[in-house]
This record gives sequence, structure tokens and C-alpha cells, in this order.
Amino acid sequence: MKVAVAGGTGLTGRHVIEVLTAAGHEPVVLARSAGADLMTGAGLDAALDGVDATIDVSNVTTMNRDVAMRFFGTAGRNLLDAAARAGVRHHVALSIVGVDRVKTGYYQGKLHQEQVVREGPVPWTVLRATQFHEFAGQLLERVRGPLAVVPRMTVQPIAVREVAEALVEIVAGEPQKAAPDLAGPQVESLVDMARRLIRAGGSRRRPVVPLWLPGPMASGGLLPTGPGSRGVLTFEQWLGEGRR
Repeated sequence: MKVAVAGGTGLTGRHVIEVLTAAGHEPVVLARSAGADLMTGAGLDAALDGVDATIDVSNVTTMNRDVAMRFFGTAGRNLLDAAARAGVRHHVALSIVGVDRVKTGYYQGKLHQEQVVREGPVPWTVLRATQFHEFAGQLLERVRGPLAVVPRMTVQPIAVREVAEALVEIVAGEPQKAAPDLAGPQVESLVDMARRLIRAGGSRRRPVVPLWLPGPMASGGLLPTGPGSRGVLTFEQWLGEGRR
């Protein structure tokens, strides 16, 4: 099966490409560097020629609502319109557990992406997954200065590879609309994850200062509330494996 991966050069996309290849599928990378621009639509028709299914793991790094809404809305519509013209039979989009409960700007963008998929012209599946094991490190990279201010929240992190495997399994099947939530094997404190990552040498050594946040993000809003698949690799094991 020929599967196009939007965001195929990113953190998740690289794993998806590897898993597709290992499973005997023919992956196609959709990215500006590969000649396909999600934001303008340029190159999409040519890239999607003969494609059976699409997986969207494209992303933008922002906390700004307008930026997130514009990216996920525009990219999502351009991809789905081109997929419909190409006769794609199944579109799979990766979203986030709790996206409908946590109202940050980025999450509003992801929720808008889900709406675009639901209203689009291609049969679809949306998989919501929890934060990746890389989440604490990504947050630490954005915090400058001698102190690492980390939100006091609980998460259930999962290995990116396990998310990629789930996406590939889903795309090979029939569209199911909302798939069961996918989460990691253990609930973790984000503050504790940050401290353990620093001790393991995965981030610059400095004191971690917990920051209390109001609302659902601090009260388990990012955790799954129903049944669904659970990953196997724990955060501690991921640290021990060299954070791969």
C-alpha cells in the first residue's frame, strides 16, 4: 500500500516512515523539503498520485492560538482536498488526548484540525495520543535562564515509536472515525520527569521550579478517561535506552 505521510521529516513522521517501510508499505514524504507544501498546496497533487492512504503528523511549534488555528486549518484542508482528488481511501490524523478539555492556544488549533478532518471529503480516523516521552525535554528547551520553571501537572507519556506503530496499524484498516485513546503505560509527574531527565544528562543542569497552573491541565485534563491501547515502554526505560 502506498501511504503519504504529512510531516514525514519530523519527530513522529520519521518513525512512521520507518514502520511503514518495515511493514512492506511504500511511504511518501509530504514536506516542503520533499517538494510538497501543506500551507500553499503546491506539489501535493503530484506527491499524492497513486497514494492509497494518508497519515497526518504535521506540526507547528507555537502556543499562539491564531498561529495554531491557521496552520492546522490551512494544512488540513489543503491535504484533504488533494487527497480527495487523488482518490485516497483513508486519512488518519494524529491528535492529543484531552484536546477538548485543555483550552490552550495550541490545543485549540489541534481541535480545529479534528473538525477539518471530520468535515472533510475523505473517510477518516483520528487517533488521540498522550504526550511523548520527549515532552519534558521539549518544555525544558523552551525555558531560558538559570531556573527551569515546569508546570505542575500529571501526564501519561508514551514512546513515539509506539504511536507510529498504532498509526500504521490504523491506516491499513478501515476508517473508524474516533479511535480509542492511546496512552503510555504509567502516569507521571511532569516536574519529576524534568528532574530525572536533567539527572540523566538529557538537559542542561539547573534547579526545577514547579509552577501551579489553574484549570484542567493541572487536574488530570491530559489523561485518558476511557478504555484504549496502552504503550509498553516506560519513561524510565526510555531514559535508560538513551532517549531513543
